[in-house]
Amino acid sequence: MVDDDNDICLLYANALARPSYHVDTAADGATGWEAIQANPYNLLIAEYSLPGLMGIQLVRRLRAARMALPVVMTAVRLPAQDLALDPSLQLAAVLPKPFYISQLLTMVRAALRTTDNACEQIAPPSNWQSQIPAVGLRL
Repeated sequence: MVDDDNDICLLYANALARPSYHVDTAADGATGWEAIQANPYNLLIAEYSLPGLMGIQLVRRLRAARMALPVVMTAVRLPAQDLALDPSLQLAAVLPKPFYISQLLTMVRAALRTTDNACEQIAPPSNWQSQIPAVGLRL
């Protein structure tokens, strides 16, 4: 999960840990990109507006690297038309903020149905924050 609001990130990570998802967090797109390159993930949840490397730029890098990782894009102000007009992003879902945790969980379950590649854990970079591992998929 990549979001520059640490409190929101922890709230989402804790909510996702309950159904046994392992959630790593990053506060900016550059750190998120480093982690994606170093670790096998089942899903990326990224805020559209991030410091440095924007969420949309992170997804473009992901797709340029031919990574098929499902992505849920979140944002307070989402340019929905721009996102809809760019099919190369291949977003699994777009979730405008604020949203209920139940909506997040529903979107995550739907996005994960598109992939079935459970991956082994690899040690993350030293500047990466990781929640306590849970049995299940890595987000």
